[in-house]
Amino acid sequence: MPTKKTSHALARKADSLYHKTTLKNGIRVVSESLPYVRSVSLGVWANVGSRDESSKRNGISHFLEHMVFKGTRRRSIRDIAQSLESLGGYLNAFTTKEQTCFYARVLDVHVPEALDVLTDLVLNATFQPKEVEKEKQVVIEELRNAEDDPEDIIHDYFEKALFPSHSLGNPIIGTEENLRHFRRSDLQEHVAQHYLPGNIVVAAAGNIDHRLLVRLAEKNLGRLKPSAVPPPRANGPRETGKPGRMEYEKPIQQSHVCLGTVGFSITHPDRYPLMVLNGLLGEGMSSRLYQVIRERYGFAYSVYSFVSLMSDTGVFGVYIGTDRKNVARSLDLVHHELETLRHRAVPLAEIDRAKSQIKGNVTLGLESMSNRMMRLGGTELQLGEYIPTDVILRQIDSVTPESVRRVAHDLFDLGRFSTIVVKPA
Repeated sequence: MPTKKTSHALARKADSLYHKTTLKNGIRVVSESLPYVRSVSLGVWANVGSRDESSKRNGISHFLEHMVFKGTRRRSIRDIAQSLESLGGYLNAFTTKEQTCFYARVLDVHVPEALDVLTDLVLNATFQPKEVEKEKQVVIEELRNAEDDPEDIIHDYFEKALFPSHSLGNPIIGTEENLRHFRRSDLQEHVAQHYLPGNIVVAAAGNIDHRLLVRLAEKNLGRLKPSAVPPPRANGPRETGKPGRMEYEKPIQQSHVCLGTVGFSITHPDRYPLMVLNGLLGEGMSSRLYQVIRERYGFAYSVYSFVSLMSDTGVFGVYIGTDRKNVARSLDLVHHELETLRHRAVPLAEIDRAKSQIKGNVTLGLESMSNRMMRLGGTELQLGEYIPTDVILRQIDSVTPESVRRVAHDLFDLGRFSTIVVKPA
């Protein structure tokens, strides 16, 4: 595992190659150049996700992500599929609660072709009615597949419990009823409302020349007219919905449990102590939950805690997959660990182990051009700036046992927790 000295030196070397340019129309272009690799990861990001949808439009961002691959004014479905694969690269997209990203990874010599394809998808998708109807069924099958995976769908139930009256509680994929009613005009309106220059970021990491990237972005996206500043999002809830326990039955063999509460935003001053707290509680085989619930008692194959940091709110949770007869005992063990962290100081050696694990993961992640690009685009949309990796590592180093205990005391109030159980019918 990298030492503090080597981790920070590598981070400084990488971060010195960061550049940012804003085009005349407001589109931001960010890059991180690493000349010792031959690949480039490219992304065209839009600051729109499922939280920006009304209840009747829930799922439209994800559905649009699918539909742009079904033909543009310049490319057929087959042309899109072959465009980068024929060059040895790949093309894909994803949607989150707050962002949509269309991305590619190619050899450095194929950057012009890759950005041309990505911007073609974003600007020129035709949304042919025949393809809209066909893709509806594909996404409905994706939704049903998720419903058949309780470890997947329980997180949707959990978020709905935390944010019952806010769009953050809606599933990214939407609902079958909504999907069946989407029309071409809905997709066109969504693009017109949200795919505005001020909402778009072009990000690239790898063997990329920033000046070339700016020229290509100007060529492909410069014709978009400057737009007014997009309206701010409605603030995310700072408090959870009505805490309590909800149970669902499904034709499955194992029970699945998710419990937690509303957490911190990506700008919260205690986000780094929370990262360390989450690491020692439920990340990896050395974490408290893994050692107690899996290793000591053998109650679960899968057990972990997780943190989601969004622009103005967040989520903290714990997941357990266990036999029906062990649900109560597993929950008792989780509650015990949470209460212990609230009221007892964590030994410094355990804090240091969690810090080393997090810093190691961050540093090892620098070896992936895709990880770098994702961090560039995501942080630019959420923060409007780039946080150098060595700054992140220093912030992790500065976390103290006192700050970890304070965060645990504030966050792990079981009276504010929601608990979801999906159990065998």
